[in-house]
Amino acid sequence: MPPHARTVAIDQARRRMLDGPQLDGDVPGLEPWIASSWRRCLARGQRPGERVVFDSVSAAVMRRTLEASQTLRQAATPIIDRTLGRAMSDTGYFALLTDPNGIVIDVHGPVDPGNRHIHAIARIGVDLSESAIGTSAIGAALTERMPVWLHRGEHFFDNTAVYSCAGAPLFDPDGACIGMLDLTGVMAPERRALKHLVSVTARRIENALVLLRPHALSLRLTWPGHLPGDDDDGLLILDADGRIVGANRTATEMLDLRANIGASAGGWPHADEVFAVPYGDLFSAARRGRGPLEVPSWLGLRLLVLAQSGGDDTQHGPSLPLKSREAALIRHAVAQAGGNVAEAARQLGISRATVYRKLAQR
Repeated sequence: MPPHARTVAIDQARRRMLDGPQLDGDVPGLEPWIASSWRRCLARGQRPGERVVFDSVSAAVMRRTLEASQTLRQAATPIIDRTLGRAMSDTGYFALLTDPNGIVIDVHGPVDPGNRHIHAIARIGVDLSESAIGTSAIGAALTERMPVWLHRGEHFFDNTAVYSCAGAPLFDPDGACIGMLDLTGVMAPERRALKHLVSVTARRIENALVLLRPHALSLRLTWPGHLPGDDDDGLLILDADGRIVGANRTATEMLDLRANIGASAGGWPHADEVFAVPYGDLFSAARRGRGPLEVPSWLGLRLLVLAQSGGDDTQHGPSLPLKSREAALIRHAVAQAGGNVAEAARQLGISRATVYRKLAQR
């Protein structure tokens, strides 16, 4: 939708819902979750024309909040600086990290202290929860538990309509929401692509949080036909006895772990309850430095699993060099084709000569 048409659609939605009778159900031109947030604001007695006061929490609350969020900040800072610093360098957008209550715990990016709109929100300790500032990407991401994009007049209050922002919730290795990542611009053009950027960055932060937890073995998971080593891998960590001690959301979904959590003492199941191979085989594969293994699960599905010892894993980037990943994929395709190189080449979309050449390079 062109920028002007988008502005008109937002203005029309505001008139329908905020200046007229309070409608139930969907509102044309408005995301359902935005309408829900507006209704919550109205139910609290808030009105769009009110002045928003960006209050900071007390010093004692701020100290407790920062202490509780220390691990999140440790995991997030290098990823935000490396990924967002480059991706958003020409946009004027900056990043805020909050705790699960919407209190800012870190600020990153080009923050102009002379801009009152930026100074209002880009401060550690300021309360940016929905109850404090109305509809925003921060409150929405924490309430809806999903990535969101919010532009100008989609904010509830008139004087927060200068902001455009993308937000994504952040989950710890036990699946609890521990905060959110927000990307905000002031009087900035709409950049919906930031919703994808904030989602990818949040996933990287969550993976780093998993790997910060003490563990003896990490497992990177993907489905056959792909190779482990990307940000969208499932990530599972085990202690020395083979018990799962943490996972990212992708691994939880791939292995349906939520159905098992709570069934075992300690919350997480043992690896032997998930994979249809002895957990010791996974430790052995890590010690021998083997590439990805095809491993059956008790769900009846097979996965590719890259096992790495706790001290050998990395928080960022592929776990295998590109050439090694490429060769491993080709070997896997040939094995799946029963040694038929022509069939493996057809499945991979490359020539037989390329398959032979790549295999000769390993």
